[in-house]
Amino acid sequence: MKFSGLYEGMPQAYHTIRAVPALGNEPPIWLLGSSGYSAKVAGRLGLPFAFAHHFSPANTLPALKLYRETFRPSAALSRPEAMIGATVIVAETDAEAQRLALPSALAFLRVRQGKRDAYPTIEEAEAHPWTSEERAFADQWFSQNVVGSPATVREQLDRLLDTTRADELMVLCAVPDAEARKRSYTLLWELQG
Repeated sequence: MKFSGLYEGMPQAYHTIRAVPALGNEPPIWLLGSSGYSAKVAGRLGLPFAFAHHFSPANTLPALKLYRETFRPSAALSRPEAMIGATVIVAETDAEAQRLALPSALAFLRVRQGKRDAYPTIEEAEAHPWTSEERAFADQWFSQNVVGSPATVREQLDRLLDTTRADELMVLCAVPDAEARKRSYTLLWELQG
């Protein structure tokens, strides 16, 4: 195989594009993980660590503890810096937020059952014939994620950030209805005020 050059086959308009940022102006590198292994690697390398709380909530505190215990200062970072990724769904009422979040609970249930179905709609999740075991799974999912009215979410976020001592929060609002998802982000934004 002969390498003919970087721009071969690329439209002329793209030939002048340069990767940004330039050397010396790179963004910080974060290690994203969901296990103790990734926490230990981030700590030993002295990198900021982002933990995927949204799909591994039981491992959040042990991983963050391990990260902080194994942290070694580096050229990138002098002290541990932690972020958590969390599912946050806000609506006008707790009941509406739980309705909007039900498809996420069903999607996670399906993954645990080995099913790789399309992401469910709100109507599909509401119509699902939940067994008692599935309902228990959904209840546990709700208890480990941030779902509710603005007041409920504020309380849950304060508790989550207090417990984890995270420096930053990365939010996922997996609501299949685009307008409801946008409203959730708006309500969350307004909680800062």
